[in-house]
Amino acid sequence: MSVKIADTLLSECKDGDHPKLAGKWGYVGGMTLMALERAAQWNKNPIYAELVHRHMDALIESDGTIRTYRLEDYNLDMINEGKNLFTQWKRSGEEKYYQAILQLVAQLKGQPRTSEGGFWHKKIYPFQMWLDGIYMSSPFLAEYASTFDHQDGFDEAARQILLIERKTRDPRTGLLCHAWDESREQRWCDKDTGRSFHVWGRAMGWYAMAVVDALEHFPIDHPQRGQIMGIFERMAQAIAHAQDQESGLWYQVMDQNGREGNYLEASASCMLTYALAKGQRLNYLAELDSKVVENAYAGILKQFVTEDEKGVHLHRICHGAGLGGKKYRDGSYAYYISEQIVSDVQMGVAPFLLASIEMEKMAGIEE
Repeated sequence: MSVKIADTLLSECKDGDHPKLAGKWGYVGGMTLMALERAAQWNKNPIYAELVHRHMDALIESDGTIRTYRLEDYNLDMINEGKNLFTQWKRSGEEKYYQAILQLVAQLKGQPRTSEGGFWHKKIYPFQMWLDGIYMSSPFLAEYASTFDHQDGFDEAARQILLIERKTRDPRTGLLCHAWDESREQRWCDKDTGRSFHVWGRAMGWYAMAVVDALEHFPIDHPQRGQIMGIFERMAQAIAHAQDQESGLWYQVMDQNGREGNYLEASASCMLTYALAKGQRLNYLAELDSKVVENAYAGILKQFVTEDEKGVHLHRICHGAGLGGKKYRDGSYAYYISEQIVSDVQMGVAPFLLASIEMEKMAGIEE
C-alpha cells in the first residue's frame, strides 16, 4: 500500500514537481515530503527521494535563506518542513541546508513563551499552546540535538511535550484537549483550567506523532525520556479506550463518540494508527493490545480508501480546524463537526502513507 500511495502522489506531478508542494514552505507539505522520503528508504525507490530533494533544493537559497518563510512570524507550523533539511544535509553535505536548520533553531530560541516556558503556537495567538505545535517543533528539536550533539535541544523538546500534556489532559478521559490558553481570555477555553472544550481527533494525532517521533531521537539516558514514555503509554491506553469498536477508527471529536453529527475521521485515524504502530515497533508501548493497531489499519482500508485507474484515494478527511482567529472558531462541538469534509488532501494522505509504512515494517513486508 505504501508504494501505491507514493506512486499516486508522483502521478499528480507536473514537469517533475507536485503542484501542491512546489514553491511553498508549509507544515502539510513538510509532512508529505517526510512521508515520501520514508517511502523511498523503505521501498528502496530513489524516485520518491528525488522529488523531495527537488522541492527542498528549490526552496533553500545558496546562503540558507528559506524562500517564503519569515522568522518574525514566530509560527510553529513553519518549523515542520525543516525536518526534511536533516536528510538533505546528511546526504549532500551542502552548507545551505545547515544554515537553514540554524534559522529554524533561531526561531525556536526566540519563540514567545508562556510563563512556564511553553511555546506560543504563533505570535498572533498569544499565551496559547496547541497540540499541533508540539508535532511541528519537538521532533525537529530532538533531531537537531541528536544530529549536532546539542543536549539543550532534547531538554527543550521534553519541556514542551511534558508541559502541554499537563495543561491539556482531561482527567476524565485521559485524552488531551486541542489547546490551552494561559491567559484564560479566549472564548474557546474553560475559564478555570484554560483548556479548550473538546478533544479534536487530529490534534490528538499531532501530539501522539510528536511523542513517538521525538522519542526516536532521545538518548536512552536522558533524564526525562522515561517520563515521556510513561505519558505515551498512558495516552495510548486512553486512545485505545476511545476507539470505535465496530470500525476500529476514531471520531472527529474523540470525547463525543456516537453523538449526533460526529463522524469517523480519516486524518486522525491515520495519525493515531501511525503513532501507535511505531510505538509498538520501537518497544515504547508495553501494554497496548496489538489488535488496537491492526483493527485501526483494517478500518482505514475498509472505510476510507478506494482505488481506481488514477491510484489510491482517501476519503472523509476534515479539511481543517483551529481555534480563535479573525473568523472566530469557538471550539464548540458544533464548530468541529461543521468544518468541510474532503478527499485526497495531503493532510490525510501523508499520515496514511506514514501509517502504511509502519504497518508494513511491523509485518516485515519488503519490496
